[in-house]
Amino acid sequence: MIVSASRRTDIPAFYSDWFMDKIGQGFSYVMNPFNRKQVNKIILTPDTVNCFVFWTKNAAPMMDKLHVLDEKGFKYYFLFTVTPYGRDIEPGIEDKERILDTFVSLSSLIGRKKVVWRYDPILISRRYDKGYHYEMFEKYCERLCGSTEKCVVSFLDMYAKTERNTRDLDIIQPDGKDMNEIAFMLGDIAKRYRIVIETCCEKIDMSHPNIKPGKCMDKELIEWITGRPVNAEKDASQREGCGCVKSVDIGQYNTCLHGCAYCYANYSRNGALENMKHHDAGMPFLSGGLKGDETIRIRE
Repeated sequence: MIVSASRRTDIPAFYSDWFMDKIGQGFSYVMNPFNRKQVNKIILTPDTVNCFVFWTKNAAPMMDKLHVLDEKGFKYYFLFTVTPYGRDIEPGIEDKERILDTFVSLSSLIGRKKVVWRYDPILISRRYDKGYHYEMFEKYCERLCGSTEKCVVSFLDMYAKTERNTRDLDIIQPDGKDMNEIAFMLGDIAKRYRIVIETCCEKIDMSHPNIKPGKCMDKELIEWITGRPVNAEKDASQREGCGCVKSVDIGQYNTCLHGCAYCYANYSRNGALENMKHHDAGMPFLSGGLKGDETIRIRE
């Protein structure tokens, strides 16, 4: 079983104590986001978990706990997002220089192959135009050269809630030609710093020698990390063009406190702040607990 921690929230940044509590207990509960009475009990042991995949914009709170995972024999890697936006877009993100330092420190701790950079989403506006992205991407490549082997890129998808939350930001939706131009330029820049560009669910021209289709739940990377084959099917629940293998997500929607305007997982920042009031590291869920009327199914 591959465990995603998490597409739905930033567990390393905000909920590392909760996660380590579940490691200590040997299981985690996950509520169906559409029916709270349907609950999965996810068995979290080295025998049941092939690999944890951590999604984060700030791994610092998690780093001093990783030795516990190592000692228990768990395998893992990080998808670490670093994007060049200000607090108008990412109000809850720490200073970017500090985030870059954390990225480099994490890579030094666990190895550059296990820290995948995500430059995602690529959001185009009057303030964050193509030239700005090229300048900042090169700056980040220079800082992260030697600390990662690949960078996953994806353009902003305008879901209804994303459109609502970004309506005052003068977002420009790039057409196919613009997307190819941007991707090729990023590919050229990244190549100079020995970083391969991988795309996430993007229909762009793949003829550039430094661009290839990517996978967040990466079967080949997991096999390299674990040293054994992964018998996992392609995840049919993800978007068209997604190359990820199946995983189990232990996060909870509407609990991330970064407050990013483009967020796909939060319904509202106020809702996430309200849910945080009900968080306790010892509770079954990231926000709240069992009420006794749930149907619980064990997954291992």
